[in-house]
Order: sequence, then structure tokens, then C-alpha cells
Amino acid sequence: MSISFQDAFAGHDQMLLFRTARASVLANNIANADTPNYKARDISFESMLSAERDRMQLAGDDDQHIAAESSFAQDDDLLYRNGSQPSLDGNTVDMQREQAEFAQNSLQFDTSFMFLDRKISGMKKALTGGQ
Repeated sequence: MSISFQDAFAGHDQMLLFRTARASVLANNIANADTPNYKARDISFESMLSAERDRMQLAGDDDQHIAAESSFAQDDDLLYRNGSQPSLDGNTVDMQREQAEFAQNSLQFDTSFMFLDRKISGMKKALTGGQ
């Protein structure tokens, strides 16, 4: 019986990729907090999931099947955040919110990493007989 890592990891590997991408976007917002007219961006899990679903290739095993390809680019996953108090220079970055979102994303990354580590440890124990 073969092991399917995609089934074994139960999506935690994809969640780590999402959390890494979101950390990059949030860090970019924090770095541009003083940039005039900078608009804060964010990635929602729902938008990334729907974009991934749209990027999936459909199996076409018949000549009459239509090839389906996505037109989504990487930046299409990014959304603009509505600023609660935009500054006079047009910047919509709220440092307190960005830092809180970054900290929450970091905790969720650590949680997904822990689940993935436990999955791998369990698979290792199953392969070695619990030693």
C-alpha cells in the first residue's frame, strides 16, 4: 500500500504556504506604514481557496472535452483592506491592526506546523514500529 502525502498531511502543508504568503503581505504593510498613498493589502483564506479551486486542471480524457485554464494571477489573491482611519496622505495602514494580524497569523502558522510535525512523527512511528 502506497502512502499519499497529500492525504496524510491533511492540508496542513498548504496551510503553511498560505500563512507564509500572508505573513509576507502583512510585513509589507508594516514596512510601508509611512509611505504616502500606500493602500494596505491582505489575503483571505477564502479568496485563496477559491483561486486554487479555479486553478485546478480538469481531467480531459476525451477529445471533445474543453480544456479549462485559469486566468488568475498571483496578485489576484490580494485584497485591499478598508482603512478605519486613513491618514491625510492617503495611507490606509493601521499599525496596531497590522501587528495584531501578524501576531495572530504567526500563532496560526505555529499551530499548523505543530499539526504537520505530529503527522510526520506518527508516520515515522508507523514505519519504524514505534521505536
